[in-house]
Amino acid sequence: MDSLLPGIALLVLAIGMVASATDRRSKALERRLQRLEKKADLLLAHAGIAEPEDPRMAEIDELLTQGKKIQAIKVHRELTGSGLAEAKEAVERRMR
Repeated sequence: MDSLLPGIALLVLAIGMVASATDRRSKALERRLQRLEKKADLLLAHAGIAEPEDPRMAEIDELLTQGKKIQAIKVHRELTGSGLAEAKEAVERRMR
């Protein structure tokens, strides 16, 4: 039993290192994607090109006029694949 402890400790340490490295790579990719999206937005704005709006956004607007904020958030999440907080923020921006 005592001979297994160092092996288990090494295994736990290795798993922790792999998870940490994966998390760092994921964060770096997320930052890079955000920079690329910002550059694409700047290029579109400079060229005077508006991003076409998805027709289902009208459905979200209709739900908001009916006072159905939660349903609007659900539709936004289905449409964009965004998380709950991001969808809530986007829907609240549309309400203004």
